[in-house]
Amino acid sequence: MPKSTTFCNSFLDLILRGTAIADLAENDTSSPAASVYLSLHTATPGVGGLQTTNEATYTGYDRLAVNRTGTGWDAASGGASVNSALAQFAECTALSDTITHVAVGRDSSGAGLVLWAGALSANRSISAGIQPQFADSALTITEA
Repeated sequence: MPKSTTFCNSFLDLILRGTAIADLAENDTSSPAASVYLSLHTATPGVGGLQTTNEATYTGYDRLAVNRTGTGWDAASGGASVNSALAQFAECTALSDTITHVAVGRDSSGAGLVLWAGALSANRSISAGIQPQFADSALTITEA
């Protein structure tokens, strides 16, 4: 049985924006996470993967915090949400990677839980002087 679009929107808003689902779920009231973290990958992290699975290793790389608010993600609509602003990673200073996937995860470092992951529309070669980025509304998180 599929989820309703209304519930998909509510679930996305709970996870990405910290918006409670009335009478069902609320954002952690003791110490809610302020951000989710984008990570870049050289192959799929897989459905059972961790944030470190095939994670980029170019010099200068670090996961990117995205606020769990309207400044980080647009309100969900049609079962999807998009990033509300430019998502810009640190510049590559040495080494290189070919990025094929992006993920949204829970942790700023370490193994971490992957919440969503997907393939890029085209692989991206990252080398010294390149600063990977996703334009406003370029990342779409979909619930079905």
